[in-house]
Amino acid sequence: MTGAGRRMGRVIALTLARAGANIVVHYNESKEGAQASVREIESLGGQAIAARADVSRPKQVAAMFRGVEKRFGRLDLLVNNAGVFFPAKWDKLSEDDWDKILGINLKGAFFCAQAAARIMQRQGHGRIVIISSLGGLQAWPDYIHYCASKAGVISLTRSLAKALAPHIQVNSVAPGTILFPGERRDARMEKKIRGIPLRKAGCPEDIAETVLFLATRSDFITGQVLVVDGGKSIP
Repeated sequence: MTGAGRRMGRVIALTLARAGANIVVHYNESKEGAQASVREIESLGGQAIAARADVSRPKQVAAMFRGVEKRFGRLDLLVNNAGVFFPAKWDKLSEDDWDKILGINLKGAFFCAQAAARIMQRQGHGRIVIISSLGGLQAWPDYIHYCASKAGVISLTRSLAKALAPHIQVNSVAPGTILFPGERRDARMEKKIRGIPLRKAGCPEDIAETVLFLATRSDFITGQVLVVDGGKSIP
């Protein structure tokens, strides 16, 4: 899975490992985090390797997936989690900002899915889960580039689901407000929580368990976006 060296990616990777999966821990810059994820997975009795690639560079992506197939001989699940998130006012948004967000969040998601699907088609089955965001469904003025990338991810999910059916299922998980261990509930966070119908933030495990469901128990679901947000997106 991509971006598995830290935060959400690590929790998803560990959840899948506990369910019996062997994990390829992808990273680009978080080498130490990826190695820590591998050690933790191995401590659970699972198999894991770390693999580096810049997902915005298709040649690096292709090389990484060739290595995965050579190492394990198969690929049953891809979790596209790698992403970047930072604000930029519309009148200050630079080409570099735009290219970085779209390159990792959308371009990277596609080329990873393309490489994974080629392996899955040869074996006759597979599942792809792409982490999107409420930003792909809502308008966030200070995150125009991010929202555009995640809206693209949602469209990509639906298009790939049709293109890769019937043997490969493609779905997306869109997290809402997630509070990680150690993060401070400041006034801004409290305001966000008050706007959530369930009156609480989610935790990384909420997303990880949803990914696990799509990976193992959803034989009749494809092309869908599962929103995990405590009701925040309800109109």
